[in-house]
Amino acid sequence: MPEYQLEIKQIVEYPRCRIYRQLIRTLMEDRSIRTSGGSGLFFFVVLCSYANFRTSYKRIGGINYTVYPGEWVCRIDEMRSWFRTRFQHQVISILDTLQGQHLISYTSLGHGKVIKYKITGWRHFNTILDYNAPCQKDTGFFFLPISKAAEIISTERCSEMDVILDLWMNTVYNDDQVQCSETAPVVYMRNGTGSPLISYAELALRWGQSKATVGRILKKLERQSCLTLLSFPGRHGSVISLSNYLSTMFQLSDVMIDKEEIAMSLNIRVSIPDTGCLSTEDTTSLEINFCVSNEDLCVSNSHMKTIVNKVSEVLAASGLSCCGCRNSKYMLSPLSPVCRDDVFPLSGLRARRTAQEMRLSLEIICEESKKSFLFELAIVPLDNKRSGGIHDE
Repeated sequence: MPEYQLEIKQIVEYPRCRIYRQLIRTLMEDRSIRTSGGSGLFFFVVLCSYANFRTSYKRIGGINYTVYPGEWVCRIDEMRSWFRTRFQHQVISILDTLQGQHLISYTSLGHGKVIKYKITGWRHFNTILDYNAPCQKDTGFFFLPISKAAEIISTERCSEMDVILDLWMNTVYNDDQVQCSETAPVVYMRNGTGSPLISYAELALRWGQSKATVGRILKKLERQSCLTLLSFPGRHGSVISLSNYLSTMFQLSDVMIDKEEIAMSLNIRVSIPDTGCLSTEDTTSLEINFCVSNEDLCVSNSHMKTIVNKVSEVLAASGLSCCGCRNSKYMLSPLSPVCRDDVFPLSGLRARRTAQEMRLSLEIICEESKKSFLFELAIVPLDNKRSGGIHDE
């Protein structure tokens, strides 16, 4: 019987985003997230979530309406509840704005009580089915072009709901072009850097808000468990990872985000506390079988022990169970120049060569399984006046 290996990705190069209707329904019901004063992205996505993939028929007020692919017909009161507006004229204002942007076209029917709308260019980014049948509105998904969403949010200030959708549509998972995406789904704004790090200033410019407002919105969404915000010191910026992304998009178990693991992947420095400042809890966590070669190192043994302990935690969280066992042994040995260039070539790390750079092999020996695992560490002690820490690659 043939065997297959399935690899799941959400890649940058794909020009469309898959959006599940159930996600949109959940956002529509969440009254804690504001929709007022937005760019219109949320309203447009809601209309797309009700659009047909095939021809169907709907009866309203004793009249049968034919609804073609990319269209939908409903009472204006229904649409008012979708958009969370108090008055019908607010619904018409939103529809006029979207129509002015050439995103939809709509018609008022039944003396203004019924709205029939059509999504512009629907068949270009969604499959059109030839047969006639009722269309589900609470299950399945539809596609939305990334470029179209970017155009919409650039017109006005983004609401909190627009922010969530923009983050969702720009999340990448398991793409070689984006750092850390193999660890967790991360937000990447397609700026060509390959790094998910982004500053509040960049987000403020993108969403038409102040930096203070951006920070307030992100922290609010983090409190509501909508996302995980990993902020790094200095001018590095932040990494944003959406909660429940894997379970929604791929029906996979969501992963825990480790800040230190992300920092190592992005080559951000790891601060080492002074030996005298270690608490009792920290000292206990560092009780591992640790062995360093007799060669002089530019990093003290106590600091090396802290670094190896953190690497052990990251590897254990990644599925290497031996790193969670106190019986495992950790052996560090400096690499010779030959090993650095040939045996352990740098891959995915910054190609930086300095006189202070220290490259070591880390061998983890599991006594129970009689297995050994070999890794490479690249450590650069930074100037204490400039950084006050150790850069761990």
